[in-house]
Amino acid sequence: MGEAKRTQYSVHDSADGKYSQKQMSLSQASALSFGGTANLGHAAPALRQALLTWYGEQGRDLPWRRSRDPYAIWISEIMLQQTQVKTVMPYYQRWLKLFPTVADLAKADQQTVLKAWEGLGYYARARNLHKTAQLIVKQHDGVFPEVFEDAIALPGIGRTTAGGILSAAYNQPVAILDGNVKRVLARLVALPKPPAKAMKELWQLSEQLLDPQHPRDFNQAIMDLGATLCTRHRPSCLLCPWQSYCTAYRQNLQSELPMTESRAPLPHKQIGVAVIHDNDGRILIDRRKQEGLLGGLWEFPGGKIEPNESFEECVKREIKEELDIDIEVNDRLITVDHAYSHFKVTLNVFNCTHISGEPKPIECDEIKWVTLDEIDSYPFPKANGQIIDAIKEQAKG
Repeated sequence: MGEAKRTQYSVHDSADGKYSQKQMSLSQASALSFGGTANLGHAAPALRQALLTWYGEQGRDLPWRRSRDPYAIWISEIMLQQTQVKTVMPYYQRWLKLFPTVADLAKADQQTVLKAWEGLGYYARARNLHKTAQLIVKQHDGVFPEVFEDAIALPGIGRTTAGGILSAAYNQPVAILDGNVKRVLARLVALPKPPAKAMKELWQLSEQLLDPQHPRDFNQAIMDLGATLCTRHRPSCLLCPWQSYCTAYRQNLQSELPMTESRAPLPHKQIGVAVIHDNDGRILIDRRKQEGLLGGLWEFPGGKIEPNESFEECVKREIKEELDIDIEVNDRLITVDHAYSHFKVTLNVFNCTHISGEPKPIECDEIKWVTLDEIDSYPFPKANGQIIDAIKEQAKG
Protein backbone atom coordinates (compact mmCIF):
# COMPACT_ATOMS: atom_id res chain seq x y z
CA MET A 1 0.00 0.00 0.00
CA GLY A 2 1.39 3.38 -0.97
CA GLU A 3 1.89 6.05 1.66
CA ALA A 4 -0.49 8.98 1.35
CA LYS A 5 0.61 12.49 2.26
CA ARG A 6 -1.69 15.17 3.62
CA THR A 7 -1.82 18.39 1.62
CA GLN A 8 -0.97 21.68 3.35
CA TYR A 9 -3.48 24.33 2.33
CA SER A 10 -2.91 28.04 1.86
CA VAL A 11 -5.53 30.75 1.43
CA HIS A 12 -5.22 30.51 -2.34
CA ASP A 13 -6.19 26.83 -2.39
CA SER A 14 -9.83 27.90 -2.10
CA ALA A 15 -11.99 27.83 -5.20
CA ASP A 16 -11.49 31.50 -6.08
CA GLY A 17 -8.52 32.37 -3.85
CA LYS A 18 -10.33 35.26 -2.10
CA TYR A 19 -11.31 33.88 1.28
CA SER A 20 -9.43 33.19 4.49
CA GLN A 21 -10.87 31.80 7.69
CA LYS A 22 -11.47 35.23 9.27
CA GLN A 23 -12.78 37.07 6.21
CA MET A 24 -16.33 35.81 6.11
CA SER A 25 -18.88 38.40 7.15
CA LEU A 26 -21.92 37.65 9.28
CA SER A 27 -24.11 38.54 6.33
CA GLN A 28 -22.52 35.70 4.39
CA ALA A 29 -22.84 33.39 7.38
CA SER A 30 -26.53 34.18 7.66
CA ALA A 31 -26.98 32.79 4.17
CA LEU A 32 -26.27 29.40 5.70
CA SER A 33 -29.43 29.41 7.80
CA PHE A 34 -31.84 26.68 6.78
CA GLY A 35 -33.95 27.71 3.82
CA GLY A 36 -31.11 29.78 2.40
CA THR A 37 -29.09 26.90 1.10
CA ALA A 38 -29.34 28.15 -2.48
CA ASN A 39 -26.79 30.79 -1.47
CA LEU A 40 -24.36 28.29 -0.01
CA GLY A 41 -22.17 28.42 -3.10
CA HIS A 42 -21.19 32.00 -2.18
CA ALA A 43 -20.00 30.93 1.29
CA ALA A 44 -18.62 27.52 0.37
CA PRO A 45 -15.07 28.61 -0.62
CA ALA A 46 -14.41 30.12 2.82
CA LEU A 47 -15.87 27.11 4.59
CA ARG A 48 -13.74 24.74 2.52
CA GLN A 49 -10.61 26.76 3.16
CA ALA A 50 -11.18 26.97 6.90
CA LEU A 51 -11.90 23.25 7.18
CA LEU A 52 -8.97 22.10 5.06
CA THR A 53 -6.54 24.38 6.90
CA TRP A 54 -7.71 22.93 10.20
CA TYR A 55 -7.51 19.38 8.84
CA GLY A 56 -3.95 19.92 7.64
CA GLU A 57 -2.98 20.78 11.21
CA GLN A 58 -5.37 18.69 13.34
CA GLY A 59 -6.63 15.80 11.21
CA ARG A 60 -6.41 12.31 12.71
CA ASP A 61 -3.62 9.97 11.63
CA LEU A 62 -5.55 6.79 10.79
CA PRO A 63 -4.00 3.72 9.13
CA TRP A 64 -6.43 3.62 6.21
CA ARG A 65 -5.57 7.23 5.37
CA ARG A 66 -1.99 6.22 4.70
CA SER A 67 -3.16 4.10 1.78
CA ARG A 68 -4.67 4.70 -1.65
CA ASP A 69 -5.52 1.02 -2.03
CA PRO A 70 -9.28 0.94 -2.75
CA TYR A 71 -9.55 -2.52 -1.15
CA ALA A 72 -8.09 -1.37 2.18
CA ILE A 73 -10.21 1.80 2.10
CA TRP A 74 -13.36 -0.21 1.34
CA ILE A 75 -12.68 -2.52 4.30
CA SER A 76 -12.20 0.46 6.62
CA GLU A 77 -15.39 2.14 5.40
CA ILE A 78 -17.47 -0.97 6.10
CA MET A 79 -15.90 -1.55 9.51
CA LEU A 80 -16.50 2.07 10.49
CA GLN A 81 -20.23 1.81 9.83
CA GLN A 82 -21.84 2.01 13.29
CA THR A 83 -18.51 1.20 14.98
CA GLN A 84 -16.04 3.54 16.70
CA VAL A 85 -12.54 4.11 15.31
CA LYS A 86 -10.77 2.78 18.43
CA THR A 87 -12.71 -0.49 18.12
CA VAL A 88 -12.03 -0.82 14.40
CA MET A 89 -8.24 -0.28 14.55
CA PRO A 90 -7.12 -3.78 15.66
CA TYR A 91 -9.76 -5.51 13.51
CA TYR A 92 -8.65 -3.57 10.43
CA GLN A 93 -5.00 -4.50 10.90
CA ARG A 94 -5.77 -8.18 11.59
CA TRP A 95 -8.14 -8.33 8.61
CA LEU A 96 -5.51 -7.12 6.15
CA LYS A 97 -3.08 -9.72 7.45
CA LEU A 98 -5.67 -12.48 7.02
CA PHE A 99 -7.04 -11.20 3.69
CA PRO A 100 -4.37 -8.93 2.11
CA THR A 101 -6.21 -8.58 -1.20
CA VAL A 102 -9.74 -8.71 -2.53
CA ALA A 103 -8.87 -12.05 -4.16
CA ASP A 104 -7.86 -13.49 -0.78
CA LEU A 105 -11.17 -12.40 0.71
CA ALA A 106 -13.17 -13.72 -2.25
CA LYS A 107 -11.75 -17.23 -2.00
CA ALA A 108 -11.99 -17.44 1.81
CA ASP A 109 -14.57 -19.65 3.50
CA GLN A 110 -17.50 -17.68 4.94
CA GLN A 111 -16.92 -19.14 8.40
CA THR A 112 -13.35 -17.83 8.33
CA VAL A 113 -14.65 -14.40 7.35
CA LEU A 114 -17.25 -14.38 10.13
CA LYS A 115 -14.64 -15.52 12.67
CA ALA A 116 -12.38 -12.62 11.64
CA TRP A 117 -15.33 -10.26 12.14
CA GLU A 118 -16.33 -11.77 15.50
CA GLY A 119 -16.99 -9.03 18.07
CA LEU A 120 -17.58 -6.17 15.60
CA GLY A 121 -21.32 -6.79 15.43
CA TYR A 122 -23.74 -6.13 12.56
CA TYR A 123 -22.58 -9.33 10.89
CA ALA A 124 -24.41 -8.63 7.65
CA ARG A 125 -21.47 -6.32 6.94
CA ALA A 126 -19.08 -9.28 6.95
CA ARG A 127 -21.35 -11.41 4.78
CA ASN A 128 -21.72 -8.53 2.31
CA LEU A 129 -17.95 -7.95 2.25
CA HIS A 130 -17.50 -11.59 1.28
CA LYS A 131 -20.17 -11.46 -1.44
CA THR A 132 -18.87 -8.15 -2.78
CA ALA A 133 -15.29 -9.42 -2.94
CA GLN A 134 -16.47 -12.32 -5.09
CA LEU A 135 -18.39 -9.95 -7.38
CA ILE A 136 -15.41 -7.60 -7.71
CA VAL A 137 -13.20 -10.51 -8.75
CA LYS A 138 -15.77 -11.84 -11.24
CA GLN A 139 -17.16 -8.61 -12.67
CA HIS A 140 -14.50 -5.92 -12.11
CA ASP A 141 -11.19 -7.75 -12.63
CA GLY A 142 -10.43 -7.67 -8.92
CA VAL A 143 -10.45 -3.87 -8.62
CA PHE A 144 -13.04 -1.84 -6.72
CA PRO A 145 -15.05 0.01 -9.42
CA GLU A 146 -14.37 3.71 -10.01
CA VAL A 147 -17.87 4.41 -11.38
CA PHE A 148 -20.38 5.48 -8.71
CA GLU A 149 -23.27 3.50 -10.24
CA ASP A 150 -21.14 0.34 -10.28
CA ALA A 151 -19.99 0.87 -6.70
CA ILE A 152 -23.45 1.48 -5.27
CA ALA A 153 -24.78 -1.67 -6.97
CA LEU A 154 -22.51 -3.86 -4.82
CA PRO A 155 -23.89 -5.54 -1.66
CA GLY A 156 -23.47 -3.42 1.46
CA ILE A 157 -22.45 -0.27 -0.45
CA GLY A 158 -24.79 2.67 0.07
CA ARG A 159 -24.50 6.24 -1.14
CA THR A 160 -22.31 7.45 1.74
CA THR A 161 -20.05 4.40 1.67
CA ALA A 162 -19.58 4.71 -2.08
CA GLY A 163 -18.73 8.39 -1.69
CA GLY A 164 -16.25 7.64 1.07
CA ILE A 165 -14.46 4.98 -0.97
CA LEU A 166 -14.43 6.82 -4.30
CA SER A 167 -13.22 10.09 -2.78
CA ALA A 168 -10.57 8.48 -0.56
CA ALA A 169 -9.25 5.96 -3.10
CA TYR A 170 -9.69 7.86 -6.37
CA ASN A 171 -10.08 11.50 -5.21
CA GLN A 172 -13.44 11.67 -6.96
CA PRO A 173 -15.77 14.57 -6.01
CA VAL A 174 -18.51 12.43 -4.45
CA ALA A 175 -20.24 13.71 -1.31
CA ILE A 176 -20.82 11.76 1.90
CA LEU A 177 -23.42 11.99 4.66
CA ASP A 178 -22.55 9.82 7.64
CA GLY A 179 -23.64 10.50 11.22
CA ASN A 180 -20.80 12.92 11.89
CA VAL A 181 -21.50 14.92 8.74
CA LYS A 182 -25.23 15.09 9.47
CA ARG A 183 -24.51 16.52 12.90
CA VAL A 184 -22.05 19.12 11.58
CA LEU A 185 -24.41 20.28 8.83
CA ALA A 186 -27.45 20.31 11.11
CA ARG A 187 -25.64 22.71 13.45
CA LEU A 188 -24.10 24.75 10.66
CA VAL A 189 -27.53 25.72 9.31
CA ALA A 190 -29.55 25.21 12.53
CA LEU A 191 -31.64 22.51 10.89
CA PRO A 192 -35.20 22.87 12.27
CA LYS A 193 -36.08 19.16 12.10
CA PRO A 194 -34.45 15.81 12.78
CA PRO A 195 -31.85 14.87 10.13
CA ALA A 196 -33.85 11.74 9.21
CA LYS A 197 -36.62 14.03 7.97
CA ALA A 198 -34.30 16.31 5.99
CA MET A 199 -32.12 13.89 4.05
CA LYS A 200 -32.69 15.56 0.69
CA GLU A 201 -31.68 18.97 2.04
CA LEU A 202 -28.66 17.54 3.89
CA TRP A 203 -27.42 15.77 0.77
CA GLN A 204 -27.74 19.05 -1.13
CA LEU A 205 -25.71 20.82 1.56
CA SER A 206 -23.03 18.14 1.53
CA GLU A 207 -22.75 18.28 -2.26
CA GLN A 208 -22.61 22.08 -2.32
CA LEU A 209 -19.90 22.24 0.33
CA LEU A 210 -17.70 19.48 -1.13
CA ASP A 211 -14.42 20.88 -2.41
CA PRO A 212 -14.18 19.74 -6.05
CA GLN A 213 -10.41 20.28 -6.04
CA HIS A 214 -9.73 18.36 -2.82
CA PRO A 215 -12.64 15.91 -2.33
CA ARG A 216 -10.52 13.26 -0.60
CA ASP A 217 -9.27 15.58 2.13
CA PHE A 218 -12.54 17.49 2.42
CA ASN A 219 -14.59 14.37 3.13
CA GLN A 220 -12.04 13.13 5.65
CA ALA A 221 -11.91 16.59 7.24
CA ILE A 222 -15.65 17.01 7.74
CA MET A 223 -15.84 13.54 9.30
CA ASP A 224 -12.99 14.46 11.64
CA LEU A 225 -14.73 17.70 12.54
CA GLY A 226 -17.79 15.78 13.67
CA ALA A 227 -15.79 13.06 15.40
CA THR A 228 -13.42 15.29 17.37
CA LEU A 229 -14.94 18.79 17.83
CA CYS A 230 -18.58 18.88 16.75
CA THR A 231 -19.41 15.92 18.96
CA ARG A 232 -22.88 14.89 20.07
CA HIS A 233 -22.33 16.04 23.64
CA ARG A 234 -20.29 19.07 24.75
CA PRO A 235 -18.99 20.17 21.32
CA SER A 236 -15.69 22.09 21.38
CA CYS A 237 -17.02 25.15 19.59
CA LEU A 238 -14.15 27.46 20.58
CA LEU A 239 -11.71 25.24 18.66
CA CYS A 240 -13.95 24.75 15.62
CA PRO A 241 -12.82 26.18 12.25
CA TRP A 242 -16.49 26.80 11.37
CA GLN A 243 -17.39 28.50 14.64
CA SER A 244 -17.87 31.97 13.10
CA TYR A 245 -19.98 30.49 10.31
CA CYS A 246 -22.18 28.26 12.48
CA THR A 247 -25.81 29.28 12.91
CA ALA A 248 -26.28 27.00 15.92
CA TYR A 249 -23.28 28.58 17.68
CA ARG A 250 -24.48 32.13 16.99
CA GLN A 251 -27.92 31.26 18.35
CA ASN A 252 -26.52 29.17 21.25
CA LEU A 253 -28.38 26.09 20.00
CA GLN A 254 -25.47 23.69 19.62
CA SER A 255 -26.49 21.58 22.62
CA GLU A 256 -30.03 21.26 21.23
CA LEU A 257 -29.06 20.29 17.69
CA PRO A 258 -29.41 18.08 15.80
CA MET A 259 -33.04 17.68 16.76
CA THR A 260 -34.00 14.15 17.74
CA GLU A 261 -37.19 12.19 17.39
CA SER A 262 -38.70 10.62 20.47
CA ARG A 263 -38.21 6.87 20.32
CA ALA A 264 -40.37 4.20 21.83
CA PRO A 265 -38.63 2.02 24.41
CA LEU A 266 -36.85 -0.94 22.85
CA PRO A 267 -38.77 -4.21 23.19
CA HIS A 268 -37.15 -6.58 25.68
CA LYS A 269 -37.14 -10.32 25.00
CA GLN A 270 -36.51 -13.01 27.60
CA ILE A 271 -34.68 -15.97 26.04
CA GLY A 272 -34.06 -19.43 27.44
CA VAL A 273 -30.70 -20.90 26.34
CA ALA A 274 -29.38 -24.44 26.71
CA VAL A 275 -25.75 -25.47 27.11
CA ILE A 276 -26.29 -29.16 26.34
CA HIS A 277 -23.62 -31.66 27.44
CA ASP A 278 -23.40 -35.27 26.24
CA ASN A 279 -21.83 -38.25 28.01
CA ASP A 280 -18.46 -37.52 26.40
CA GLY A 281 -18.35 -33.97 27.77
CA ARG A 282 -19.05 -32.36 24.41
CA ILE A 283 -21.35 -29.35 23.95
CA LEU A 284 -24.05 -28.94 21.28
CA ILE A 285 -23.95 -25.79 19.14
CA ASP A 286 -25.96 -24.81 16.07
CA ARG A 287 -25.37 -22.50 13.11
CA ARG A 288 -28.05 -19.91 12.43
CA LYS A 289 -29.73 -19.71 9.04
CA GLN A 290 -28.03 -17.37 6.57
CA GLU A 291 -31.01 -15.04 6.36
CA GLY A 292 -31.71 -12.55 9.10
CA LEU A 293 -30.00 -11.39 12.26
CA LEU A 294 -26.62 -13.01 12.99
CA GLY A 295 -26.94 -15.23 9.93
CA GLY A 296 -24.23 -17.89 9.61
CA LEU A 297 -23.00 -17.53 13.20
CA TRP A 298 -22.94 -20.33 15.76
CA GLU A 299 -24.86 -20.18 19.02
CA PHE A 300 -26.19 -22.19 21.92
CA PRO A 301 -29.76 -23.29 21.09
CA GLY A 302 -32.84 -21.81 22.73
CA GLY A 303 -35.67 -19.38 22.16
CA LYS A 304 -38.25 -16.94 23.53
CA ILE A 305 -40.18 -17.69 26.67
CA GLU A 306 -43.94 -18.08 26.20
CA PRO A 307 -46.57 -16.56 28.55
CA ASN A 308 -46.94 -18.43 31.86
CA GLU A 309 -43.90 -20.57 31.10
CA SER A 310 -40.89 -21.00 33.38
CA PHE A 311 -37.39 -20.64 31.94
CA GLU A 312 -36.77 -24.35 32.46
CA GLU A 313 -39.98 -25.21 30.58
CA CYS A 314 -39.01 -22.80 27.81
CA VAL A 315 -35.58 -24.38 27.34
CA LYS A 316 -37.01 -27.91 27.26
CA ARG A 317 -39.73 -26.98 24.74
CA GLU A 318 -37.43 -24.98 22.44
CA ILE A 319 -34.85 -27.75 22.26
CA LYS A 320 -37.54 -30.29 21.39
CA GLU A 321 -38.97 -27.99 18.68
CA GLU A 322 -35.62 -26.91 17.22
CA LEU A 323 -33.53 -30.09 17.54
CA ASP A 324 -36.05 -32.89 18.30
CA ILE A 325 -34.16 -34.16 21.34
CA ASP A 326 -35.02 -34.57 25.00
CA ILE A 327 -32.90 -32.91 27.65
CA GLU A 328 -32.74 -32.49 31.39
CA VAL A 329 -32.51 -28.86 32.49
CA ASN A 330 -30.09 -28.44 35.38
CA ASP A 331 -28.71 -25.37 37.16
CA ARG A 332 -28.57 -21.83 35.78
CA LEU A 333 -25.12 -21.11 34.32
CA ILE A 334 -25.28 -17.36 33.65
CA THR A 335 -27.65 -14.51 32.80
CA VAL A 336 -26.56 -12.21 29.97
CA ASP A 337 -28.13 -8.86 29.07
CA HIS A 338 -27.46 -7.60 25.56
CA ALA A 339 -28.82 -4.82 23.34
CA TYR A 340 -29.19 -4.84 19.57
CA SER A 341 -30.19 -1.80 17.53
CA HIS A 342 -33.94 -2.50 17.70
CA PHE A 343 -34.44 -4.67 20.77
CA LYS A 344 -32.88 -5.93 23.99
CA VAL A 345 -32.49 -9.51 25.17
CA THR A 346 -31.83 -11.28 28.42
CA LEU A 347 -30.29 -14.70 27.90
CA ASN A 348 -31.18 -17.07 30.73
CA VAL A 349 -28.61 -19.82 30.28
CA PHE A 350 -28.91 -23.29 31.81
CA ASN A 351 -26.64 -26.29 31.96
CA CYS A 352 -28.49 -29.20 30.36
CA THR A 353 -27.92 -32.92 29.86
CA HIS A 354 -28.75 -34.77 26.63
CA ILE A 355 -31.21 -37.57 27.46
CA SER A 356 -32.36 -39.05 24.15
CA GLY A 357 -32.78 -38.46 20.42
CA GLU A 358 -30.42 -37.62 17.58
CA PRO A 359 -30.21 -33.82 17.09
CA LYS A 360 -31.71 -32.57 13.81
CA PRO A 361 -31.16 -29.07 12.32
CA ILE A 362 -34.87 -28.22 12.14
CA GLU A 363 -34.56 -24.47 12.78
CA CYS A 364 -30.89 -23.98 11.88
CA ASP A 365 -28.45 -24.76 9.07
CA GLU A 366 -26.10 -27.08 10.94
CA ILE A 367 -25.45 -28.66 14.35
CA LYS A 368 -22.23 -29.92 15.93
CA TRP A 369 -21.02 -31.56 19.10
CA VAL A 370 -17.77 -29.80 20.05
CA THR A 371 -15.27 -29.94 22.87
CA LEU A 372 -14.41 -26.90 24.95
CA ASP A 373 -11.00 -26.80 23.24
CA GLU A 374 -12.64 -26.65 19.80
CA ILE A 375 -15.29 -24.05 20.55
CA ASP A 376 -13.08 -20.99 20.03
CA SER A 377 -12.59 -21.85 16.36
CA TYR A 378 -16.27 -21.10 15.60
CA PRO A 379 -17.68 -17.58 15.11
CA PHE A 380 -20.23 -16.68 17.80
CA PRO A 381 -22.25 -13.51 18.48
CA LYS A 382 -20.82 -11.25 21.18
CA ALA A 383 -23.39 -12.20 23.83
CA ASN A 384 -22.53 -15.88 23.39
CA GLY A 385 -18.92 -15.04 24.19
CA GLN A 386 -19.92 -14.44 27.81
CA ILE A 387 -21.56 -17.87 27.86
CA ILE A 388 -18.36 -19.49 26.58
CA ASP A 389 -16.35 -17.71 29.27
CA ALA A 390 -18.78 -19.01 31.91
CA ILE A 391 -18.48 -22.58 30.59
CA LYS A 392 -14.68 -22.36 30.74
CA GLU A 393 -14.79 -20.96 34.26
CA GLN A 394 -17.14 -23.75 35.30
CA ALA A 395 -14.82 -26.36 33.79
CA LYS A 396 -11.97 -25.19 36.02
CA GLY A 397 -14.00 -26.55 38.92
